[in-house]
Amino acid sequence: MEPNNHYNRKLKPLARNLRNDSTKAEIRLWCELLSGKRLAGYGFRRQRPVGNYIADFMCKELKLIIEVDGYSHQFKTEADIQRDAELNALDFTVLRFSDAEVMQDLPNVQRTLEAWIEQHGKSSG
Repeated sequence: MEPNNHYNRKLKPLARNLRNDSTKAEIRLWCELLSGKRLAGYGFRRQRPVGNYIADFMCKELKLIIEVDGYSHQFKTEADIQRDAELNALDFTVLRFSDAEVMQDLPNVQRTLEAWIEQHGKSSG
């Protein structure tokens, strides 16, 4: 297993800047769902360097990355496809939600994440 989940120290300053300049949707998802192990007891990190990328949210226990895509990602670009493929190769699953989904239908985002965790998470026991 790769030490520290492919953490890329070189991206730390950029990750810090992104944390301080989060979108409204990222802040809402963090505050209402992901912070403090609210989601099924799993801990998430914000703007976490993983490989050559900075994941919006990452849970190392689940090997799960959650991306919140703004308008610029409305049409999945080659860059997004490449990014997802590289993160998948590092053994992460990437789930993407739009800003609109987070801002207008957070309960559905929560249900989607809970269903994924139920299917893929480690059974607590």
